[in-house]
This record gives sequence, structure tokens and C-alpha cells, in this order.
Amino acid sequence: MCRSCLSWYGRRLAPYVVNAGCSANAFSRMRQRMVPLAKGVVVEVGFGSGLNLPYYDTAKVRRLVGVDPDGAMLALAKRQGHALPLELECLQACGESIPLADGFADTVVVAYAFCTIPHPGAALAEIRRILKPGGRLIFLEHGQANAGWRRRLQDRSNRLWGVLAGGCNLNRNPFQLVASARFDVRDALQEKFPPVFWLLGSHYAGAAIRQPD
Repeated sequence: MCRSCLSWYGRRLAPYVVNAGCSANAFSRMRQRMVPLAKGVVVEVGFGSGLNLPYYDTAKVRRLVGVDPDGAMLALAKRQGHALPLELECLQACGESIPLADGFADTVVVAYAFCTIPHPGAALAEIRRILKPGGRLIFLEHGQANAGWRRRLQDRSNRLWGVLAGGCNLNRNPFQLVASARFDVRDALQEKFPPVFWLLGSHYAGAAIRQPD
């Protein structure tokens, strides 16, 4: 495929391809399990089209701020959010530079976004900054498979997969990323995807506490 075609695909089609894939039951079940843990003032980084919106416990969430660099996806999310009984704000920004004050949030939610964010370490530093001391990061991701042929194939396929899937990386380890950013990972969960999604490796999820400065 020519470079201009790849660029057009990445801008116009890839976000919708990824959005459709992340709507599958394998992802929805994990959203249903993890997203209701959010409470208070919540920031969701990698908000996309708002696929997590149906899973928030509106009795516990006082305010929700969705952050995403894609304006088209945020427009879809706003339309979905009108039906929810909570205060919703959408900010077009990248995870590495979040336009919110220090200690703004009680909870940050990241769902299937650390794989795509170009600089996840910088994004985690921003998440740490906007969280209150003792605040929680709720994350659910796909990532590195257990050692063996699946992991080797992820490594070999990573570049092509990134082109087809909007910059997604197959072989990141979310637990390592979060822990290295000075979060205390708790309630960690790792399990295999169903066979149809075997290339995505393992499902990673957990709640992580912002460690003191």
C-alpha cells in the first residue's frame, strides 16, 4: 500500500476499525468488571467514542472528563453522553499533555489506550500529576503474551499491526508501565483472550494507587 493511502487509512478509517474491534464481547466483559470501580471526579484518558460510558456507576461518579486527541471520536462520545445523568466534559488533547490542574481527579480510567499512546511513560506522569494523593488509576489493556511463540509473533508483527490498528502496540506490558510510574498496582488481573483475539496476547487489568511524592 502506498504511503499516501496508509496516511489516509490511518486518519480516516483506522479509528473506526479499532472502535469496532474494541466493542467486541471480550472487551465489554472487562469494561463491565473494571469501569464501575471509578468514583468521584473521574478523568478517562483515551476516551475515544465513549465505549466505557454505559459501564460507569452514575451514583458514584460526580463528574467525568473524557480526554482524547481525536475530535471525531469525541463528537460520537458527546452524543452518547447526553443520555447519562452525570456531568460530562470532553477535552481534545493527548495523554502526554492533559490540560487539567494538579490533583484534579479522584480516579483516572484508561481502557485499551496504553497500547496506542506514543509515549506511555509521559502519559502516566501526567496521570499521576492530575490525580489526588491516594487517587486511583483503573486500567484495562491488552498486551504482551506469556513467553513463547505467541510473544515472538507479537514482536515480529508489531510494526505492521501498528499501521493497521491506528498505532496500537501488541507487545507492551501494562503492569510494568504502571508500576514504573510509581503506582502501587493492586487487584491485578491477567488472563488470556479468547482464540479469535489470540494475537492480542493477554488481558491486563487492575487498580493502582498513586504513591506519595
